[in-house]
Amino acid sequence: QVQLVESGGGLVQPGGSLRLSCAASGRTFGAYVMGWFRQAPGKEREFVATCTKSGASAYYAESVKGRFTISRDNAKNMVYLQMNSLRPDDTAVYYCAASTTYPFSYSEADFGSWGQGTQVTVST
Repeated sequence: QVQLVESGGGLVQPGGSLRLSCAASGRTFGAYVMGWFRQAPGKEREFVATCTKSGASAYYAESVKGRFTISRDNAKNMVYLQMNSLRPDDTAVYYCAASTTYPFSYSEADFGSWGQGTQVTVST
């Protein structure tokens, strides 16, 4: 398995931007599909974005499409989530996750490695 550590969360005003980062350990980072999920208070964890092992293709939840961008740097063992035009309903703990499913997945059950999460709060 791969160990994952997220960073970059915080408090931002509506309309603002944040960039989340996820650092992965291990020498086989490029063998994993990477994803971002989030869990808002009182709600179940939900899919946000995923990208293929090369990063050439990405897929998004409808609620974030056009506002969020997932990317990865396999040379640095990093995956990112650029979040623009943030809204109060984006407030959640954001989790980075890794999957060996090919070519990609947006099902939580397919992701076997998870980070500890980073809090994102969108509020005035």
